[in-house]
Amino acid sequence: MMELIALTRRNCKLFFKDKWMFFTSLITPVILLVLYVTFLGKIYNNAFASAMPEGFAVDDTLISGVVGGQLISSILAVSCVTVAFCSNLLMVNDKITGARHDLTITPVKSSALALSYFFATFAATLIICLTALAVCLVYLVLVGWYLSLSDVLLLLLDVVLLVLFGTALSSLINVSLFTSGQGSAIGTIVSAGDGFLCGAYMPISNFGEGLQKVLSFLPGTYGTSLLRNHAMAGAYREMAAQNYPAEVVEAMKDSVDCNLYFFGDKVEIGTMYIVLGGSVLLLIGLYVLYNCLKARADA
Repeated sequence: MMELIALTRRNCKLFFKDKWMFFTSLITPVILLVLYVTFLGKIYNNAFASAMPEGFAVDDTLISGVVGGQLISSILAVSCVTVAFCSNLLMVNDKITGARHDLTITPVKSSALALSYFFATFAATLIICLTALAVCLVYLVLVGWYLSLSDVLLLLLDVVLLVLFGTALSSLINVSLFTSGQGSAIGTIVSAGDGFLCGAYMPISNFGEGLQKVLSFLPGTYGTSLLRNHAMAGAYREMAAQNYPAEVVEAMKDSVDCNLYFFGDKVEIGTMYIVLGGSVLLLIGLYVLYNCLKARADA
């Protein structure tokens, strides 16, 4: 246990010591927020406003709250995974510099070394994503705050689960990489593709029926939907209180993936948690299995 704690502390220190890597990881969610607000905020506002029945009075602040919830959920859904891959590059860098070889010839157990990379990646990514969540909540305060304490706590839970998912996925992939080029290539692919595959950049309801069915098998899709539901829940409650047409609100939920459907059947919130949590456990299990088999092969 002491070895694991010491190695985890060492990995965290090395990550935060690299000021450029830390700054890049931290500034990414902020840049995404600025880009979303600058280029998509007005478009989403107009889209939601136009969805209201003709002659129905629209509360601009409430619509801004809905749009803000959609924007921050997209940012967090992407950041929790992409930042994890950035944080986990230490696993690859140690192979390149020979530090991992130096550690393996010491009495340090290979299992402790593998777990230390996982825990350090989780800790570093969680710190950055919680900081991003705080910035996003401040943004919601400025544009339209309708969240309750329970909504904020559920958002916090969603971020923790998605960070776990990103950490487990990056650990399983990066453990087999041996060069900086491979690490950079994987990071680029994940950064470019994850936002589309999880429905963060564009709701999967806008895709074709076949692609929707394929994406419904990906756990990241459910993570994005959880963030959407909890980031926009307060605004939806306020809409109900102001007697917005129920069918219009439900159509809005469908359009932004708050409501997800698996081959035509609506997926409940509890089921989304089960899918995301089960995926995390599966990825961790595969990561542990890979390291156990590798340790036997090296013995």
